[in-house]
Amino acid sequence: MENWPERLFDLMFIPDMNSKMDELSELAEEENWNYINTEDEHHLPILFNYIQYTYKRIAEEGKLLVSENGQYLTFNTGLVTANQEPIFAFANTNRNEEAEQPWYFQGWKRKGEYDMTKFPELPLMAHYFDDPSLLVMDARLELRTNIEHIVSHNKDRFPKPYKSMDDYGVQTLIKGAVDNAKERVRRSYKTAIPHFHRGRVQLLLPLCLSNPNTADLALVVEKHETFYRASTCLTLDMAYNNARQLARPDRDWLLP
Repeated sequence: MENWPERLFDLMFIPDMNSKMDELSELAEEENWNYINTEDEHHLPILFNYIQYTYKRIAEEGKLLVSENGQYLTFNTGLVTANQEPIFAFANTNRNEEAEQPWYFQGWKRKGEYDMTKFPELPLMAHYFDDPSLLVMDARLELRTNIEHIVSHNKDRFPKPYKSMDDYGVQTLIKGAVDNAKERVRRSYKTAIPHFHRGRVQLLLPLCLSNPNTADLALVVEKHETFYRASTCLTLDMAYNNARQLARPDRDWLLP
């Protein structure tokens, strides 16, 4: 297996990344790729992050393909068109002898386009898990929550009204929100949304601090052998980013 660079931008030169994100967004089935709550330096930040982390996983798995003549390269983005046709990244060898990247990005290609005939077979999507049970939370198991750690180490992620509250007051709110989230999981398994982080599948639960119908944060839950443990939380934008790597999240509570 070839040792591929960990970062997409170390593999290929991509001119005018903003326009390339627009092109991919228009080619793929319709989806909101912008944050709601956070400003970001990148154009279409959810899509930008999705492509970076998808490539990272693809490189780890060695799922990039080079044409038989060695002139072209492709990988599966995991995205599809509105007609459910897979979309691939397509590049050719970088002819700039001074370039640091060995490949030059040419465009996003549908499976049926002529350029994809340069490959006798097409690469598979990124794979993130072998045990499907990791995607569903077993509401029968205990959930152990390190509330003090969540508050003391993640205060900057809380919405404004709670950043200025004393830790004890916020901890009290978190305890109630966690209990409500557990009840919500019992009523609907879709409440727990899987996400991928540092090589592991974890689950996200809504923390509704002021309105029972509106999540303020996402609680990160990790499965151990006989129980679940939660010791951190994410902003909703951070949570959506991580969840989108696996699949487009159900919009029951987690919105981009």
